[in-house]
Amino acid sequence: MASTAGFAAVFYSEPAVLGLLANVVSAFLLCLQNFTVAHTSLRPQGAEDILAGVHLILIGGFVQLLAGFLAFRKYDHLGGAAFLTFSALWSSYGATRIIAAAYPSWQNVTLTSGNASHLLPSGMAQLSASQSAVAGLVAYISISFILSFCSATVNYIMPFIFGAIALALVFEAVALFGQWALVVSGVIELVIVLCGLYGAVALLFKGITQRYVLPGFGHPLFNVLLLGSAQKSSSKALGEEKKKNTKYAEPMALGNICNTVSSFLFAFYFFGYIKNFCVGAVWISIISSCQLLSSFYSYLRSDVYYTTKFGVHSLYWLVMSWEEFTLTTFLGPSTAQESRLGMFGGWFFLGIACMLFLMSTHKDTLEMLQNASFIILTTASIHQIPMPGAYLFLGVACSLCTALSMYGTFASLINSIGEKVLIPVGVQAMSSSALQTTLMAAKTFLTRSKNFPSGTRAEVPDALFYVCNGLAAVSAIQGTIGDPSRQLSIPSVLIPGAIMQLYVCRIQVQGGRRFGCILPFCYAAFWGAWTWLRFAGHLIDIVPGNSEGFTAGSIAFLVLNAFLIILASAFNVVLLCMTLAMELLTICFLLFTLENLPLPFEIVMLSIFSIICFYGATASLANSMFGKDLMMMGPPLFTDRPQEKPICIFISNLDQLRAAAPPISPLLWEFMENVYPGGIGCIIKKGEWLKKLGVGAGYSRVGTQDSIMIRVPDLTVLVHLIDMTGPLAITSANPSGEVDSTHHDMVISRLGHKLEGVLCDGESDEVVASTVVNCTKIDERIILIFLFFLWEGGITILREGCVPAGKVMQIFERVKNRVV
Repeated sequence: MASTAGFAAVFYSEPAVLGLLANVVSAFLLCLQNFTVAHTSLRPQGAEDILAGVHLILIGGFVQLLAGFLAFRKYDHLGGAAFLTFSALWSSYGATRIIAAAYPSWQNVTLTSGNASHLLPSGMAQLSASQSAVAGLVAYISISFILSFCSATVNYIMPFIFGAIALALVFEAVALFGQWALVVSGVIELVIVLCGLYGAVALLFKGITQRYVLPGFGHPLFNVLLLGSAQKSSSKALGEEKKKNTKYAEPMALGNICNTVSSFLFAFYFFGYIKNFCVGAVWISIISSCQLLSSFYSYLRSDVYYTTKFGVHSLYWLVMSWEEFTLTTFLGPSTAQESRLGMFGGWFFLGIACMLFLMSTHKDTLEMLQNASFIILTTASIHQIPMPGAYLFLGVACSLCTALSMYGTFASLINSIGEKVLIPVGVQAMSSSALQTTLMAAKTFLTRSKNFPSGTRAEVPDALFYVCNGLAAVSAIQGTIGDPSRQLSIPSVLIPGAIMQLYVCRIQVQGGRRFGCILPFCYAAFWGAWTWLRFAGHLIDIVPGNSEGFTAGSIAFLVLNAFLIILASAFNVVLLCMTLAMELLTICFLLFTLENLPLPFEIVMLSIFSIICFYGATASLANSMFGKDLMMMGPPLFTDRPQEKPICIFISNLDQLRAAAPPISPLLWEFMENVYPGGIGCIIKKGEWLKKLGVGAGYSRVGTQDSIMIRVPDLTVLVHLIDMTGPLAITSANPSGEVDSTHHDMVISRLGHKLEGVLCDGESDEVVASTVVNCTKIDERIILIFLFFLWEGGITILREGCVPAGKVMQIFERVKNRVV
């Protein structure tokens, strides 16, 4: 029976059947509408268009989304990227149909909401919702052609389907300006229906019979290896990437596709081709959600870099799109520049972009260029730059980002399919070891000690958690109470502080963290309340004088955050400082509700909080990427394991210990040869040699400050495991202070909620604990022989367990007489 740790294809048959059928139904719906309009010259309106939009979202969007999920789980690089991309396409197009039906003419839309009653500026020549979608259609046309070409290296059915989708989108865009294109688009959509039905049937038969019955799959149009020869240096890096996880498809192509679509839409907008960003905000929100999925699948592959990168990019596009939506829909160009001057979120994005660039210097040149373009993009989006120049600068930056992302999409797809670097992506700017040395230089300079105590190991989602809170804090800074930028600041506080942190909660829960989703969920609620009162309160007539509910809530959050401070103290100093700063921010929030807020104090606290978050994001990303304590996070103030019960090291044989070359005397080597394997643990002196056993950043967390216990077990399953993994840091499988576990059922019942897995080996032969022998002074006793000609015994029994103390001393006496 296959294990769940094996390839995902074992468990999932052919998700492409579902994806192809979703495209078939969506294309057939558009085909019918296009032929009807061409025949009657009457475009669908009202309920008819809304129903069409709902069908596109449900079938082309959600059904194909499920197909994309399953394709990623099946380790299908092309299918996962393609189906999720087309899911976003049909969902966006369906949403556009609904918006077009609801607001047929933007010039007549009046938005009323309390104090926020605005008529859209008459000087803006607004386009219809459908025409505003042209930019999105053009972006998806380019992506569809890339997917069509790449699919030709896999089979010869999907190239025709994806190519037909690209051509259909071309004429759908043309049909917005000329009705003649509807017939051509309808004919092409019929081709999609026929080819898609054939492909779905062929794959369905293949899934049922486990062999190819109908032609079209199993043989590519051309061999992917014809596209180039593998580059040795890059192939080595790709090979290391493959070893990380073959359980899920690589999400890099999907992330690049999302960047292509978002930057393409913004380029159209910043160059002035789109006047109102309502439809653009919807399209970017949908494709940014797909980019979050690429971040999530990177997390499932334990790839902290791409988890953070795609999460940050998705956050950037969401914030930018809803800022421009607020600007064009509610404020207008006359007050835009004044509102932008008091916003500082762009500076935090710039800092994060520079951090991502630094962390990518050990990757390929293309990755560095993409991060460099993101630095240019975030620089252009700094709000203090005057709008006319900023928009032109942003348009150029988005164009550059589009070109690099499109090339990155093509390269990542081809290289993933071929499992070789066939499309050149460049070489590393510096080696991984050089980057680690650079990152660790600051720590070495500050601590002057290689054994500075470290905190808990940084986890994959930690960097995103710090980024979300830091960006929300910087964006929440206001120069004055009632700042004109407060309405425009809503997206840059609400999206990262509340909405994106819910995504962080999800991946925290996925990883089974002790803190779980408690901290990000609580802080998401805090930033949501902050946005509601401080930035949107004037729109719904909530002001400090009538905000008693917020006063009570802030007091409750002060108490809650006090418990979070206690929990954070068990992790590291950075997290502790962050929770302490949040306590002070909560006090600021409370004072605001009482109309007694000293604004400079709040600005200082928000600035300190954001600096802590920026450092936390950088340190977490660096430490998680390399699995080492490269940047200081600080030690926990207390741990849940008593210090008098240090963690020991298990090895499979003494050869593993010899490889670390510890300074051990011949007497001690001989003694260990006689007592291992078995129920005896020897405590020896700790030193730099211990790091060669692979403890890395955990050096300060195993053993005591001066010693470490080494044990060679006599359990066959455990020895075999250590042979495969190398030395393991191990503690007893029972809560501290309770009796030992003697069967795996006891471990599961007592600790199962904290463990990701249990290696079962039945009943333990050891009904009592191991015998612990202190061997740290064995060499000092040898010196005493020469000084005083006296032997007083070189070992001490610290705990008598399954091996009697008398037997241990007999073994030692026998070894001592033979060696000495």
